[in-house]
Amino acid sequence: MSESASMLDWPYLAKYRQENAKLPPSESSENRVVFLGDSITEFWSKEHALFSENKNFINRGISGQTTPQMLLRFRADVIDLKPSIVVILAGGNDIAGNTGFATIEMITHNIFSMIELAQFHQIQVILCSVLPANFFYWNPKEKPAERIIELNEALEHYATTKQITYVDYYSAMVDDEKGLKSELSEDRVHPNTRGYEIMSLLIQKAIQLTLNNQ
Repeated sequence: MSESASMLDWPYLAKYRQENAKLPPSESSENRVVFLGDSITEFWSKEHALFSENKNFINRGISGQTTPQMLLRFRADVIDLKPSIVVILAGGNDIAGNTGFATIEMITHNIFSMIELAQFHQIQVILCSVLPANFFYWNPKEKPAERIIELNEALEHYATTKQITYVDYYSAMVDDEKGLKSELSEDRVHPNTRGYEIMSLLIQKAIQLTLNNQ
């Protein structure tokens, strides 16, 4: 998408518009799960079989996105699909400054607003930690490690307080330098197949737990 076009569709509502229209109605027995996120969610479908093996899992990740963009498309890409569960993995690109500087409070407020929208529409929420990173190759001046820790602490506290399922990818994937383990990534930010295997096991367990508690 060109820069001028992206400004006309800042939240990228057009990306999944046709796919959303083709989805069959969600039946209550189907237990549809929508994954909302950025590139780490979007690339999951290419690197791992989680989505191809689970037809009721819907990937709505968009590379580069920040939480304000996700909040703007939350109705089109989550609510209107009538899922049983939404999996939210967001905040890393906010820390990277993809759409301008964002405080931890700004990031969490956007995520909490998405959660409240989901709950209003009787959609259960699984909130995920941001993956570890101590380097962003597209913004090498940013030192993200400590801010990611701070964000994850705020997300986990909220999830605990509100009794929301929380998935801690961070602890399972972090190295001793507060970055993503080298064997789990080729670029220090995005998981490879081995990284997605860890994430897939964790999220499937969380989804089953959430469905059992319905």
